[in-house]
Amino acid sequence: MVNPQRGETLLEAGGKRHVLCLTLGALAEIEALTGAGDMSEIGPKLATLNASGMLDLLSILLRAGGNPVDARTLSITPAEAARAIARTFEAAAR
Repeated sequence: MVNPQRGETLLEAGGKRHVLCLTLGALAEIEALTGAGDMSEIGPKLATLNASGMLDLLSILLRAGGNPVDARTLSITPAEAARAIARTFEAAAR
């Protein structure tokens, strides 16, 4: 069950449901991951992530959603990962 008030989203992978969330702590981790100097730099830097960076980003959002799951262990396509990440950022903006 997700809490849309918190901006949580759901990712289904490998027959399991995983909650993703963009929290302030997750944003701090994302800044460190991307080398962003501030939040205005995050978007452009996310657009240039490689596959490993995308998995790191997804792992951050999973942890923030209360899932101690490494995204590398999930059976997920690049398109599914990108959609899950985008949905989570969109939910946080509401």
